[in-house]
Amino acid sequence: MANRRVLITGMAGFIGYHLAKKLKELGDSLMGIDNFNDYYDSNLKRARIADLQDIRCVEGDIQDVTLLTALIKEFRPTHILHMAAQAGVRFSLLNPKAYIDANINGFLSILEVLKDHPEIKLLFASSSSVYGLNTKVPFDETDATDQQASFYGVTKKCNELMARTYHHLYGISAIGLRFFTVYGPFGRPDMAYYSFTDKIVKGIPIDVFGEDQMRDFTYIDDIIEGVIKAMDLPGGFEIFNLGNHRPVALMRFIQILESAVGQKAKIRVTSPQKGDVKETYASIEKSHQLLQFEPKTNLEEGIPLFVDWYRKYNAFKSL
Repeated sequence: MANRRVLITGMAGFIGYHLAKKLKELGDSLMGIDNFNDYYDSNLKRARIADLQDIRCVEGDIQDVTLLTALIKEFRPTHILHMAAQAGVRFSLLNPKAYIDANINGFLSILEVLKDHPEIKLLFASSSSVYGLNTKVPFDETDATDQQASFYGVTKKCNELMARTYHHLYGISAIGLRFFTVYGPFGRPDMAYYSFTDKIVKGIPIDVFGEDQMRDFTYIDDIIEGVIKAMDLPGGFEIFNLGNHRPVALMRFIQILESAVGQKAKIRVTSPQKGDVKETYASIEKSHQLLQFEPKTNLEEGIPLFVDWYRKYNAFKSL
């Protein structure tokens, strides 16, 4: 689609940054908003924005309806890519209110503003966490999602219900994208692939909460390709899985990290934590059929790309 004008919420976040970088290459007009909160190092968020160079990113909160209304009036977006959220499964057990504020109230602000702009296409980040305690694999978009294992998963399921209702009531076009364990350069320090790499490099033991877990690790470039393809869908309401469709055992994942880092991990195996699920595994049949989504990067290829970035970024930080 030509002449896209794209407003990205959470542009300083991992996925928001990569979306902006790719859409800039494609020639789209871009604006971002981010509150640069301190859930993890805000210097990393500012490094992402600096790497985007001349793309404008407004520092503000998506709960501010007045600000959102003004940005839409000024920028006149054709699409909103809503990537802003309070992330993290385990942190949601400690501070659930932060998830209500960002993920529920923040998303409500987006939907309320779009009531007056049904011509704008909304794509929003959902999560594999909505599948919760579902034991049927692979996870399909038609599966029941009424047994979330974490409060984070609850807020993401609420987002889907809210978007569906606003589509029904007000004709808003909303596409929900269930991301599966996204990893890659400029990633989030709270994610296992990042924190494990950091601890292996520093010789610090890593805690493994149950050896039998499996995760459908999905490389960031594949996720970005799926989101951009979804931007060209006609209006309506849809939910799509965006995953690699190749779950990897946690201990195998650690072996791949060890190989990429060139050091052995010191491992402490403990019991699973509250909020954890045993396995994530995306069915991508619908995404393949309707989006031509075809993830290309396996973990053996993607992890070395992350580790290479990690070394360069930390060398730069130490200057």
